[in-house]
Amino acid sequence: MESKEEAGGPDAPGLCCASFNQDTTSLAVGNKTGYRLFSVTSVDKLDCVYESAESPDVYIVERLFSSSLVVVVSQATPRRMNVYHFKKGTEICNYSYSNNILSVRLNRQRLVVCLEESVYIHNIKDMKLLKTLLSTPPNPSGLCALSINHSNSYLAYPGSATIGEIIVYDANNLNTVTMIPAHDSPVAAVTFNASGTRLASASERGTVIRVFSIPEGHRLLEFRRGMKRYVNISSLSFSPDSQFLCASSNTETVHIFKLRATPPPPQETSPTWSAYVGKVFSAASSYLPAQVSDMMNQDRAFATVRLHVFGQRNVCALATIQKLPRLLVASSDGQLCVYNLDPHEGGECVLAKRHRLFGSDKERGALEEPQPDTAAPAQSCQSYAATVATSGATPSSATLTGYSEDGGAMKDKLVP
Repeated sequence: MESKEEAGGPDAPGLCCASFNQDTTSLAVGNKTGYRLFSVTSVDKLDCVYESAESPDVYIVERLFSSSLVVVVSQATPRRMNVYHFKKGTEICNYSYSNNILSVRLNRQRLVVCLEESVYIHNIKDMKLLKTLLSTPPNPSGLCALSINHSNSYLAYPGSATIGEIIVYDANNLNTVTMIPAHDSPVAAVTFNASGTRLASASERGTVIRVFSIPEGHRLLEFRRGMKRYVNISSLSFSPDSQFLCASSNTETVHIFKLRATPPPPQETSPTWSAYVGKVFSAASSYLPAQVSDMMNQDRAFATVRLHVFGQRNVCALATIQKLPRLLVASSDGQLCVYNLDPHEGGECVLAKRHRLFGSDKERGALEEPQPDTAAPAQSCQSYAATVATSGATPSSATLTGYSEDGGAMKDKLVP
């Protein structure tokens, strides 16, 4: 979930990058002066948990859940990845690669670095390089996704530069799982759900979003974002319970789709007029051209958000904050907007709060008064150990060991 945007000047508040952590409890942003980490466990208050000005022009910053591990890449050294323990103020390791780093993805088991024509897979416990995928199809945007469920660390990246193929790779067992023919045109966005059992994708046209089963790669659902114009999908994100999927683009609208369950087999009942019409409609669709039939079977957006800006790059995420479903949108103008989502009625989402991401603590006060909210107060951001210990955390495999904040350090590693 990453957004790259050129800032307008040395003092411009715009973002160079923005990314939510794996469980959407933290937001990491970078600009010309460095990077900041925010806790997003409350609607009314946006706490800055860490700020660094040591690395200017940060264009990649990724935090591992609520732990102290953060990965940073700056424009000054675009081929070098620095891994820090920000609470201790120490560097865990750094690696240099043969070309510019385009994206970084991580879970508790693996750290993945994506270059334009290669992918590097590290063991996050000791940062050792486990596998190099060379001569991958040209991927100038560094598009890739890594399942946050470290028991099945599935990695997805484009399988072609001309059509919408997606390669699903097992980053734990280091072997290719499947190839999904997802779209006719090249893939522009891809993401896993929290359990790593679903994969959503969108093509460069941006009109259709599809959901596939993992690891089989079967097409499960299809959503139509629009028909009138092609758009650039900037981010896709499942809700924590995999009931919703949001998509943001370079337009003023964020779409939220509801993932319906597979309907049970029909029971033998007395026929009704509506059932008869439904059968005729379904039968007729089978005789239509494939493109028209697909359109008839596509679902529309369950809920939408009208952004306050148009044409700016943004990154969106669905989260449960103070026991209520919310949509978070971080835009390149340096703002984070929090919207309320009605999980039953859908419709137009209501803006609950708008926060400024840069400036002093006083200047970063909320820009909008909140909607009345009777939910319980948010809990404090958990430590990495506490996150692992919670019953709701993804169970780990008995044969896998994850990241330890007291692990060994490696300096100035050059990846061949």
